[in-house]
Amino acid sequence: MKILVTGGAGFIGSAVVRHVINHTKDSIINVDKLTYAGNLESLKSVEGNERYVFEKVDICDPTELDRVFKTHRPDAVMHLAAESHVDRSITGPSDFIQTNIVGTYTLLEATREYWNGLSVDAKKAFRFHHISTDEVYGDLPHPDEVSDDDKLPLFTEETSYEPSSPYSASKASSDHLVRAWLRTYGLPTMVTNCSNNYGPYHFPEKLIPLVILNALEGKDLPIYGKGDQIRDWLYVEDHARALYKVVTEGQVGETYNIGGHNEKRNVEVVQAICSILDSLVPKDSLYTEQITYVADRPGHDRRYAIDATKMSNELNWTPEETFETGLRKTIEWYLDNSAWCKNVQDGSYQRERLGL
Repeated sequence: MKILVTGGAGFIGSAVVRHVINHTKDSIINVDKLTYAGNLESLKSVEGNERYVFEKVDICDPTELDRVFKTHRPDAVMHLAAESHVDRSITGPSDFIQTNIVGTYTLLEATREYWNGLSVDAKKAFRFHHISTDEVYGDLPHPDEVSDDDKLPLFTEETSYEPSSPYSASKASSDHLVRAWLRTYGLPTMVTNCSNNYGPYHFPEKLIPLVILNALEGKDLPIYGKGDQIRDWLYVEDHARALYKVVTEGQVGETYNIGGHNEKRNVEVVQAICSILDSLVPKDSLYTEQITYVADRPGHDRRYAIDATKMSNELNWTPEETFETGLRKTIEWYLDNSAWCKNVQDGSYQRERLGL
């Protein structure tokens, strides 16, 4: 199979590309605009492979998308290209509207035109897989607000949408567009919503890589509010396996929630990183002494948690990494790849606040 991956130079996208090239016989067309978070250095291990092609293309450019489809004639699309940083969406929402909504619309239309020209059999086999986030659901009751933790709800595929930030609202909009193109035009689409990813090659504005690098550099580790916001953490390579499962085995019209079964408070995540660094890179003082608390982010969701039962029951997928094993692998990767970290820090991002 030949898969067109948008955003394949990003954090999750590059993990998908590496997984497909290294663990399957399929081919990849990587379509990426190469914004601040896109980094071809994350794909050095596959760039010379004959089954891998890179196209520097903006998904908002219909002419270039048409060219890519006509040139490469993919059997499936995995749409990961998106602006994804909540803090950036609060200070500058226009990029999120343009990329996540207009870009998805443009890609859907280019895909539909290409799909309409396929043979009957090829049309039936074709898939458009849209990769989204659990943040479209809003937030869930927090343990501090519920007397019985056993009754804490989870996000399911039937949970209503209540996005809180410009980022999550733009992703919710793109989800709706994808489903509308299935119902109105018959384009064979499917949607996945995932929890917070972490792992190697993560751009250092996000929580885990930010804390690792700040800790090593002796900088403050600022935590929003009390640090009691809860996230479900998913190792990125587990996510890549899940996404490939969906595009190859999932059913058209279905939504699949992908989570890591690892609910952690933000402060617990930071403390766990500090503890591992204490053992791997010890210094005179504990890394937890660098923790500081700052004013909370506007509209900050308090808890996300995914019910991934459908992925397990229908597609036989479960995460391989626990939070403890995945976090240690992640920290060891950053310690071993300091050159990559320096190269991706382009100066536009001041690492002064934690991002999710």
